[in-house]
Amino acid sequence: MKILHLAWVSALGLLLSLHSHALTAEQAFAMAAAEDNDARAAAINAAVLAPDAGGPTGRTAAYLQALADDAVRTAGGKAYVVQGDAASDPATGAAAKLPADAEEVVNNNYLRGVIESAQAALALSSSDVQQRRKAARQMAAEPDAARLPLIAKALAGESDEQVKALLGRARAASLLGSDDAAQRLQAVRQLAGLKTPETQLLLNQRLADETDPAVQKAIQAALPAIAESLAWGERLGAVFSGLSLGSVLLLAALGLAITYGLMGVINMAHGELIMIGAYATYLVQVLFQRWLPEALFGWYLVVAVPVAFAAAALVGAVLERGVIRFLYGRPLETLLATFGISLVLQQSVRSLFGAQNVGVENPAWMSGGVALLPNLTLPFNRIAIIAFAFAVLGAVAFMIARTRLGLFVRGVTQNRAMASCVGVNTARTDTYAFALGSGIAGLAGCALSQIGNVGPDLGQNYIVDSFLVVVLGGVGQLAGTVYAALGLGVLSKLLEGWTGAVLAKIAVLLFIVVFIQKRPQGIFALKGRSAEA
Repeated sequence: MKILHLAWVSALGLLLSLHSHALTAEQAFAMAAAEDNDARAAAINAAVLAPDAGGPTGRTAAYLQALADDAVRTAGGKAYVVQGDAASDPATGAAAKLPADAEEVVNNNYLRGVIESAQAALALSSSDVQQRRKAARQMAAEPDAARLPLIAKALAGESDEQVKALLGRARAASLLGSDDAAQRLQAVRQLAGLKTPETQLLLNQRLADETDPAVQKAIQAALPAIAESLAWGERLGAVFSGLSLGSVLLLAALGLAITYGLMGVINMAHGELIMIGAYATYLVQVLFQRWLPEALFGWYLVVAVPVAFAAAALVGAVLERGVIRFLYGRPLETLLATFGISLVLQQSVRSLFGAQNVGVENPAWMSGGVALLPNLTLPFNRIAIIAFAFAVLGAVAFMIARTRLGLFVRGVTQNRAMASCVGVNTARTDTYAFALGSGIAGLAGCALSQIGNVGPDLGQNYIVDSFLVVVLGGVGQLAGTVYAALGLGVLSKLLEGWTGAVLAKIAVLLFIVVFIQKRPQGIFALKGRSAEA
């Protein structure tokens, strides 16, 4: 197919050289609507290469879009563009009468690929640099020897360095299919310096078909260097993914570090408090979408943060005053009670929002990412969650260590009777502390809504890991929670690259079991009177 395709292009090039004028748009359009797929592909390429193609706003581009939209009919050797009940001549744009026997032009996948490549080629002459970058990126991903003249023309007039680099890669990738071994060798040397996954794939594919010993040797020398460079990107990507997972675990476990670590309450409904924060974020998004101008949508997440905290904190306060305060000092009973409450909360959410997941969109400023290496892109939403996790950690640490409420929480935790004797309202402090831990869980739900779907079972995916983080870090120790969350996140992602997700999870669990057996107090042990109590 490709050989015949190139033969048609060569034949058309010869035809063009024999005539003093370029292939007219009308001829190209008629041939693009022919029944033979290779003839249509050749005609499309010739129309794009013609000097009067007109760029991304010309008639050639408009006709290619009509072909892509299946809006072209043929009859009597002519092509017609049909929009609704109106037909027009693609060469002039003038209205035309559609013959009764006109037939629809059908595009298969091969022709759709040719059309998309042709549209990208025309976009290279756009005045918008972003559009040219997108087109050059597409041409680099789909190399075609028929595009070499157009690439050369675009390179000659291009000023943007990124577009030049992409076009250079597209030219080198296209030359890999050349009949000239010297050109193939030159292409291999150029691609070897790029060290991208795309060039690695192209060189591997070429190696399987290469017959020239010099080119084979060059490819075999280039592939290990590319693989080593990409391996570093994969390693750094695994570390970043681990930090991202660790920040999520940190947010999920911070609230538990207060309710369980400081208060001794085994709260099995902690995951549902995370879920409440996520649904609060969803409701704020819906409010912004329905009632506020579209320009303000990017700010919904800023409003959702305090709303998620307040919603989860309110539920936590009601839970503490209604159930938990009667069960202090009886951890197993709190476990059973909160487990039942978690089921009630899950079913309540299913009744209100349905059993299906709901989607929460990222604001525009959290979309995209930063490309550090060819195979390493750091998503903005993950970066934002890491920063948010540490901001929440700093706020919690400051509140516990420097505020009046933090002093009361620490006093009640260490010696409830003595704190009561000096005038601390222990019941109110318990409520505030539990509401604080619940509110932090709501913030975790707000963050989690930005990296996945929100559903009734959202919290169940994190409750076990949250308890593991708190126990591993040391009960009541915020610093231990940080080390445990980030350490488990990075360890899990590194092991996944070697063993797979399931075995990595088992390995992490075995590590925690062995560690707790050797050091039951966790990474950081309590010191002083609180450790003796």
